Amino acid sequence: MVMRDVLTFIMAGGKGERLHPLTRDRAKPAVPFGGIYRIIDFTLSNCINSGIRKIHVLTQYKSFSLQRHLRMGWTIFQSELGEYIDVIPAQQRVDEHWYLGTADAVYQNIYSIAQEKPEHVLVLAGDHVYKMNYAEMLAFHQARGADVTVSVIEMERERARGFGIVEVDAQQRIHEFEEKPKQPKTIPNDPQRCYVSMGIYLFNRTALEETLIEDAKRQDSTHDFGRDVIPWMLNRFRVAAYNFKDENKKESKYWRDIGTLDAYYEANMDLVQVTPLFNLYDREWPIRTYHEQWPPVKTVFADEATGRLGVVLDSLVSSGCIISGGRVQRCVLSPNVRVNSFAQVEDSILMESVDVGRYAKIRRAIIDKDVVIPRYSEIGYNLEEDRRRFHITENGIVVVGKGTVIEEARTPESLVGT
Repeated sequence: MVMRDVLTFIMAGGKGERLHPLTRDRAKPAVPFGGIYRIIDFTLSNCINSGIRKIHVLTQYKSFSLQRHLRMGWTIFQSELGEYIDVIPAQQRVDEHWYLGTADAVYQNIYSIAQEKPEHVLVLAGDHVYKMNYAEMLAFHQARGADVTVSVIEMERERARGFGIVEVDAQQRIHEFEEKPKQPKTIPNDPQRCYVSMGIYLFNRTALEETLIEDAKRQDSTHDFGRDVIPWMLNRFRVAAYNFKDENKKESKYWRDIGTLDAYYEANMDLVQVTPLFNLYDREWPIRTYHEQWPPVKTVFADEATGRLGVVLDSLVSSGCIISGGRVQRCVLSPNVRVNSFAQVEDSILMESVDVGRYAKIRRAIIDKDVVIPRYSEIGYNLEEDRRRFHITENGIVVVGKGTVIEEARTPESLVGT
């Protein structure tokens, strides 16, 4: 399948308010994930593995670290062959507004579509974790003679309430598209499951241009693909639903919209299972990222008499980490993390350059970059106390923001002098 006639837009401008404080200083697609990756790496890797070589990344809020990551890790395109990845910030090119919604973001860059004149335009979210071959979606789109195709995934009815729900007929043509309904429509002959929109849209260029121009005129529109554009197209164009085919090679399909802190935490914890739900190790579908030059992981000390052991169990540990006499279990550690003697870290995510002091204890926590955990500190053991200092999620995960200065903990009398 020829993908050179596909122009791709990746939506990377959202504020990511439900991921605060992780998005306090960065855009949501730039949030670290799985130790060495950024969230946007999964969508970009899907593009590369699918043969897509013309990509616009649309940015808006706090995009510096995202732009830096793309510049340092994704300069792999051959411009002389017409390949590119362009970062396009909101420019008020059309009027005085910044991006008002996903559809408006593409509309404000409609000149780039006219300049390229692709046969098809693919619109993707930059904040989902999954593996997908977009070439197979294009083949389905063309075979059905569709003007627009929406990628959908089957989901239990109770979970589906927070997503866009698609109702289809036997020919996979969409008849209804509703955002976050209280009573979602189910799959024909399957009352327990629904078709959920994945936020992946493949358009014929002419249909998209016509629709975006019309949507821009509408005063009652929020200028969002899911809320406004796709529902408006249902009675005017051929709109098809493509049932997501997973490249993850697992029994159940894997797609995660990690829009909340709890969802983000659970998706990371998926990776440390004995048999991970998401496969990072498939060489036939590699996940690319930028790799800084860190030294190898090092564990230090093995003194069983004192309990001073550098131990790592069931964890992802990135380059540059030193486990210096501490214990790490069921954790995701980004580069350059140090866990000092007698410290215990369990069921947690530690981002780059976190330093865990001696005798500190951490469990069920997300610690952002450049945080020093003082000696004897406890995080995740007394949520009422933690709530006075940090953010606590609905599921009781403690989140410590980037560069947070934590007060020194009082040394237990039993450990004075050690």
